[in-house]
Amino acid sequence: MTMLKPLFKTLRPKQWPKNLFIFAALVFDVKLFQSDPLLRTVAGFVLFCLLSSTIYIINDLVDIEKDRQHPVKKKRPLASGQLSSKVAIIAALVIGVICVPLSFALETYFGWIAIGYVILMIAYSFFLKNMVIVDVMTIAAGFVLRVVAGVVLVHVERFSPWLYVCTTLLALFIAVGKRRNELTLLKGSANAHRAILNEYSLSFIDEMISIISAATLIAYSLYTFSAENLPQNHTMMLTTPFVLYGLFRYLYLIHVKGEGGAPEEIVVKDKPLIVSFGLWALAVVLILYLA
Repeated sequence: MTMLKPLFKTLRPKQWPKNLFIFAALVFDVKLFQSDPLLRTVAGFVLFCLLSSTIYIINDLVDIEKDRQHPVKKKRPLASGQLSSKVAIIAALVIGVICVPLSFALETYFGWIAIGYVILMIAYSFFLKNMVIVDVMTIAAGFVLRVVAGVVLVHVERFSPWLYVCTTLLALFIAVGKRRNELTLLKGSANAHRAILNEYSLSFIDEMISIISAATLIAYSLYTFSAENLPQNHTMMLTTPFVLYGLFRYLYLIHVKGEGGAPEEIVVKDKPLIVSFGLWALAVVLILYLA
């Protein structure tokens, strides 16, 4: 029983909101209020939460020594010794053995996507995260796979490929912002914690952020204007200001407040960002379902 609390913490439930990307197809294919697609997507969300948790366990096992040198990550259960490596390994295996068959039972293609996600993230934990630029692109690919998983569960009819582009860019924006926070937080000891940080500099990362943020806004604007199956009166363009504010707010938090190391916490704690996202989501639903 003493291991349950640190084990649950190692599963990182705070990061489960990342898997909400699986709902993109349900919302944008205008099937949010259809019971079967909704239930299938909820089941897929739960499975992806558990599968992503196995990846977090593996990642913490691989980085256990480096995490002990990190000012924040040294408090993680594995790094601090609250959770034994043996228990963590058994938990990862059990969750994987249960969730993979359930994924195939839910939808065959979803099962293959889930396996692809697990393989990609394991590869990231062992070597892809040590390859400059490839590391953040791999993170973005994980978010795109979440969206694709939702697409196969819903059997989409009007989901625009533009949303894959927007997802990729948004994920890159968040991942690069996280790298910037790590460089700033760790300063001279950055290389000791994560070798890949030696390949980045603040000026390089800031240029990447500038390019990605501009590309994200352009891609979303093009989606609202040119994607098929959107309202012909182009009212979806009215949601663009919320996206613009969200990008600016996140840049403010990264550059002025020095945050960005834990994007999952920013999303649920920063009130202006929450309001912006809420208004965007409300506007999207009203436009897609009532226009």
